[in-house]
Amino acid sequence: MDADVITIENSRFDEKLLSVFREGVKYSAGIGPCVYDIHSPRIPSTEEIADRINKILAVLETNILWVNPDCGLKTRKYTEVKPTLQNMVAAAKQLRTQLATDK
Repeated sequence: MDADVITIENSRFDEKLLSVFREGVKYSAGIGPCVYDIHSPRIPSTEEIADRINKILAVLETNILWVNPDCGLKTRKYTEVKPTLQNMVAAAKQLRTQLATDK
């Protein structure tokens, strides 16, 4: 596939689509598995998103992982989207710091 980054649904199917990459499919470009379900009005915590990212990192290398929400944010209200994206960014920053100190 000629793409710099692919985005895959991940949050609603409990990492089932990631199993393809766990089973040996090698993909050298970026992969953006969704880290929270945008179809729900529930705002996931920073810790919940960080936990999901850690599960993803058990399958994907850090150099190809893109942390992003599922597509379709227009279906959510701004009051739901803004705090969730803030939590997503905080989780990514937290894990980047943690990974940098683990090296």
